[in-house]
Amino acid sequence: MRSEVLSLRIDGELLDRLKNHAAKRGMSVQDYVVRTLIRDDFDERFKTAVEETERFYGAA
Repeated sequence: MRSEVLSLRIDGELLDRLKNHAAKRGMSVQDYVVRTLIRDDFDERFKTAVEETERFYGAA
């Protein structure tokens, strides 16, 4: 898998919350944020697939 760098500026309070969430899971902040983005992306793709299936077959 190819990786690239994404740099962003976030509020100090948000960073503290991210650090807490990551620590609870034994993860780095970077891993926690990436995992959250991956999960959100999967949820969005799954929702789209369900909607397309419903359009194709009709709602149950």
